[in-house]
Amino acid sequence: MARAFLFVLDSVGIGGAPDAEAYGDVGSNTLGHIAEHCAKGNGDRDGLRTGPLKLPNLERLGLGYAAQSASGKRPENLDRTQKAEGHWGHAKELSKGKDTPSGHWEIAGVPVLFDWGYFPKEVPTFPAELTEALIREAELPGILGNRHASGTEIIEELGIEHITSGKPICYTSSDSVMQIAAHEEYFGLDRLYRVCEIARKLVDPYNIGRVIARPFLGKTSDTFARTGNRRDISVPPPSPTVLDRLDDDGREIFAIGKIADIYAHQGVTDIRKANGNEALFDTTLRTMDDAANGDLVFTNFVDFDQLYGHRRDVPGYAAALEHFDRRLPEIEAKMKPGDLAIITADHGCDPTWPGTDHTREQVPVLAFGPDIGASEIGALDTFADIGETIAAHLGIKPGKVGSSFL
Repeated sequence: MARAFLFVLDSVGIGGAPDAEAYGDVGSNTLGHIAEHCAKGNGDRDGLRTGPLKLPNLERLGLGYAAQSASGKRPENLDRTQKAEGHWGHAKELSKGKDTPSGHWEIAGVPVLFDWGYFPKEVPTFPAELTEALIREAELPGILGNRHASGTEIIEELGIEHITSGKPICYTSSDSVMQIAAHEEYFGLDRLYRVCEIARKLVDPYNIGRVIARPFLGKTSDTFARTGNRRDISVPPPSPTVLDRLDDDGREIFAIGKIADIYAHQGVTDIRKANGNEALFDTTLRTMDDAANGDLVFTNFVDFDQLYGHRRDVPGYAAALEHFDRRLPEIEAKMKPGDLAIITADHGCDPTWPGTDHTREQVPVLAFGPDIGASEIGALDTFADIGETIAAHLGIKPGKVGSSFL
């Protein structure tokens, strides 16, 4: 037993989900399509990146092999014949959703086997009794939006009206979520959080997974930008996760980024916020220095999904992957004998796919460390095998779902 590090590259799916047809996602492949577009020159952007996708460190750990095994096709330019140095494989999802809580909860040993509630695509999307109660209890002059929308687009469209009217912007997506956007200065950050807490209570009867506060700044539609003060208010997992079991055993669980919010702050002992992949990476490195024997450091790298997947930005997504890859040796340099690190994802968000929603895909599972060695772990039947591998490595009792692949 030493330490464990779990890194979720938010939305970096590798295609091939067996049940993709049920979600309208047959053929989606986040990594594969990014690599394909880059190879054709469609991933170029001046001042950002050019040429084929270059991920030598992730490839060295087995990413190319994992992607080929999951989808049947090796991503373009990830075709070198070098032997993988890590344990590599891929996992399919048991959970019924293709959302952040479902993926993360299953990774931690609690698949979502019930049906989330969703808001319909009709306009208005929210039930009248819900919006009336929110306006009344939060003492609002009304709400704007009330439909399915891209967060950045609806803020650009309605931001000025929001500032002048004092009405927050409420919208949803294909996920089980209610999102509320408001200007940090004109509306107030604390007030936005209070509104979201009220909304959390009100959406419980609809079985909605998350209410997300989406604060932004700026003066005009072309300068509005969401800030790092996002807050996810989630329902708690329905049963103990590997985080809870580690906490019960007296371990430290360092939650970096939005991890604590995803698990409704259950099973988390140390919360460290950071905004953007660069800051998340820096915070992860500092936290690795603080982690002791038997501890878990758990990071979600959100930019892949939030900034590039949902916005269908292939060059941006490719550049973010390459930047993470370049920094990966910094993580390896921090690892000590006995340590285990696992890189995975929670779902897909193919930036070449129609719409702006997540895609139902399998995820990579790359395990490495000074004493881990190289091996094919094959196809995992559930994301829960990831959490159970960490549980076994850290020497705590197994959970009810999944098994260690080491």
